[in-house]
Amino acid sequence: MVNYKVADESLAEKGKEALYIAESKMPVTAKVIRERFAKEKPLKGITIAGCLHITKETANLARTLKAGGADVYLCGSNPLSTQDDVAAALVQEDINVFAWHGNTDEEFYWCIRECLKANPNVLIDDGADMIVTAHKEFPELIQNGTIIACQEETTTGVKRFKAMDKQGALKVPLFPVNDARCKNQFDNELGTGQGIVAAIYGMHVLFAGKNVIVAGFGHCSSGMALRARGLGANVIVTEIDPIKALQAKFAGYQVMPISEALPIADIILTATGCKHVILPTKENFDALKDGVILGNLGHFDIEIPTKEIYEYAKEIKPIRQNVEELIFPDGKRIYLLAKGRLANLVLSEGHPAEVMDMSFSLQSLMSEYIVKNKEKLRPGMIDIPSEIDDEVGFLKLQSLGVEIDKLTDEQYKYIHGYEEGT
Repeated sequence: MVNYKVADESLAEKGKEALYIAESKMPVTAKVIRERFAKEKPLKGITIAGCLHITKETANLARTLKAGGADVYLCGSNPLSTQDDVAAALVQEDINVFAWHGNTDEEFYWCIRECLKANPNVLIDDGADMIVTAHKEFPELIQNGTIIACQEETTTGVKRFKAMDKQGALKVPLFPVNDARCKNQFDNELGTGQGIVAAIYGMHVLFAGKNVIVAGFGHCSSGMALRARGLGANVIVTEIDPIKALQAKFAGYQVMPISEALPIADIILTATGCKHVILPTKENFDALKDGVILGNLGHFDIEIPTKEIYEYAKEIKPIRQNVEELIFPDGKRIYLLAKGRLANLVLSEGHPAEVMDMSFSLQSLMSEYIVKNKEKLRPGMIDIPSEIDDEVGFLKLQSLGVEIDKLTDEQYKYIHGYEEGT
């Protein structure tokens, strides 16, 4: 019996169309791994709960896990990123879904709790909310060994778990999927980079000639900077890390403090994982140009100080779905995308299925690895095995019809030994 709460079950047929399109672009997750899982059933008897963006790409991960024998529960990792048609379609495939677009904070955590009530063995998180909630509210799942291990999908969540681990508060084995090369060099950089197109979708703005501020220069934001420059923008990078700032400078971008960049910015895009990238002060708000567009592509709605900007505005006017015009006391107009949440997911449909194929292949294979190695796992952060990272890379290359070289025995001995010398 499937358990669920979704917005509208009648949207299922539309959702099936979206699943079909994504499936054709995800040959590793939705074909190679799924076909093997369907035969071998490596996840039989296992319950997997995912707090993820409920998109057509995530749906194909869920279908692959189910093909492997798992009972799958899903809830949304962002109140505005759930695709209601996809959620409805998954329910018809006996996947337990608690997610709908536009849920409140209270409803968001209710959905997480409903998934945790299913006594899951593997948690797949995007932002740490489910795993942290398990620690706080469902400690028995950890103490009695019901939870075997967990995976974290995004940079923000990994940072939180590293802090927990350092303080001895992380009580489960945790695999930071985000740190795998097949994840951060593709999903993060290429996917989030292309996500700036969401800003164009939201405002029909021409990037060429605009001053675009990109806050941060990690995998996600460096991809955004590259795409913005490719669209003809003058890109200015702000950073707190001296090495990343140097990377941005040597890549040909202007680098300056954000307080200096605010008065000249036409578009401001954030992806840092930190709060208040724009400090919530009257001086900063007054420094913003008339007509500036604010868009966040980081995980939470606190990078742009959304709450404080709403409070400062004298008028808030929706001008299209998920775009608001905020009129400040001095009459300036500020355009806020997606209420400060993930603009690439809210205004568009998130990262392309082709790049998510690698991330979800990794999560599929890691779920299998966790089950097969459950007796060996200990609480704390555990690196993704390099052989699984490499396997996903090889499978993706094969799906693209690309062959690469292999080391000869002599070459392998040379680079992995020391006897031969230089």
